[in-house]
Amino acid sequence: MIGDLTGLVAVSAPFLMVLGIVWISKQKKLEEKRISATAEASSEKAAQYVSHVAELEQRVQVLERIITDRGYDIATQIEALRDQREVEASDRGTPLNISKKENV
Repeated sequence: MIGDLTGLVAVSAPFLMVLGIVWISKQKKLEEKRISATAEASSEKAAQYVSHVAELEQRVQVLERIITDRGYDIATQIEALRDQREVEASDRGTPLNISKKENV
């Protein structure tokens, strides 16, 4: 009885080892893919943060310039910047038609 069990283990051990090696290699490949996907997502987020930080730095520079320039009224300059952004964003205004001239 023990001899039969030893023979069964001796015959099945190489097959189990091969299955174990295949399973481990598949798990390693899946882990590498997961790490690669995580790295790509992290790099995309880092790029978004860099652009956002650059935009914030530009806004801080504008504010510093407003505060340090020649003592102008800060509220007036901030409102002027807001007005300029509204005009640029809405693309409002009367288009000029230079080819059509008025008679005076």
